[in-house]
Amino acid sequence: MENANWKMLKFNKHVDIKVNVAYQNLGIIKHNFTHLTPDCFILLYLLYKCLVRSHIEYANSVWNTQYIENHKKIEKGQMGATKLIHELKGLPYRQRLERLKLPTLKHRRRRGDMIEIYKMLTGKYDRDSCIEFKFVTYPGTHTRGNKLKIYQDHVHYNLRKYLFANRVICTWNSLPDSVIEVNSVNSFKNRIDKYWNNF
Repeated sequence: MENANWKMLKFNKHVDIKVNVAYQNLGIIKHNFTHLTPDCFILLYLLYKCLVRSHIEYANSVWNTQYIENHKKIEKGQMGATKLIHELKGLPYRQRLERLKLPTLKHRRRRGDMIEIYKMLTGKYDRDSCIEFKFVTYPGTHTRGNKLKIYQDHVHYNLRKYLFANRVICTWNSLPDSVIEVNSVNSFKNRIDKYWNNF
């Protein structure tokens, strides 16, 4: 495959466009709020969530990228937002996230993938429009993971390896029954957050 054609299969341009819009909106917030304290973070968070994060997370189950340079570009939007809190500006990014009780955007994309596959496997979406997964069948009891483990075909190329239908399998299969055996999306969100926080 020619190099030009290979680049067309990436989402680099999409990421660049969305990150640029996010930075523009972050600049608007910074211009209008000159001194923010942690007590003001609820207001900042609402603005950040609506004006910044919504752009860099839109449809991320489709374009979620394996390329490190794109991960860095995306995460920088949140890095910039956390620096708006003057008292936290000098702290490392991880410490700023801990103080503000925020996850990384990479973690949110992983969590978003799990929410999407939960919806698919539990009939929350029209089955005719969903990916068809093959399940691993066990003769009796199963070991680690859950009862809805998905069978994974051997993938030869990275391009296919990081598509939604393939990249979600290992993480989904690692979740215990106590996380996936719930009746609502909100219950699933609460269970997976609690499981990963205690992991």
